[in-house]
Amino acid sequence: MEFVKTADGSKTLYHEQVGEHYHSKHGAQQESVHVFLNTGLRYWLEKEGKESVSVLEIGFGTGLNFLLTADYAEKNQIQLNYVGIEAFPLEASLIKESDYNQYISEDIWDAFIFKYPDSFKSKVDINDLIKLEIIHKKVMDFHTQELFDVIYFDAFAEIHQPEMWTPETLSHVCQFLKPGGVFVTYAITGNLKRAMKAIGFSIEKAPGAPGKREMLRATKVRY
Repeated sequence: MEFVKTADGSKTLYHEQVGEHYHSKHGAQQESVHVFLNTGLRYWLEKEGKESVSVLEIGFGTGLNFLLTADYAEKNQIQLNYVGIEAFPLEASLIKESDYNQYISEDIWDAFIFKYPDSFKSKVDINDLIKLEIIHKKVMDFHTQELFDVIYFDAFAEIHQPEMWTPETLSHVCQFLKPGGVFVTYAITGNLKRAMKAIGFSIEKAPGAPGKREMLRATKVRY
């Protein structure tokens, strides 16, 4: 696998076996900011008026979504508890080739690269505000008593990884979201909308990142 440049100048990794890029070829960094940081995390923080947040990411990949979220949390003094699920972890040496350090603070980048291997063993402190844990499991093998405020669903596209988009997988993932919590993903399909409604979510179409007209944001209904 190797990094390739996307339309906004940022890099994404191309997975030849899957036949898919980890992030949008129309712009990896701007997709991550738009879909996950702005439409997900910032939306939830503003809606709830909170200064702390817990995030569960499905598909940790290159760490781009975490790094941009961590940088935002540091700049805005937000307590961030971040858990990523990744069935096929990348080596830290490969992630270093991403050049994502240019988008975030030097301290966060250095701490992430240094503590990345340990984050698979237990929760690590990136700094006083930010905690990270990466779970090396397939998503259906993941279980926890912990509940999260925001889910970043960043699996490969349904055409390449259909098992990640089934009602069973979505239901499994969303049991770990608090009532009022927000689920965001770059995709939106009829099947996805129906599945999310069936498990108790209110759904909305949000403007998509460059290259996509729309994306899905769903909120877990409070009963």
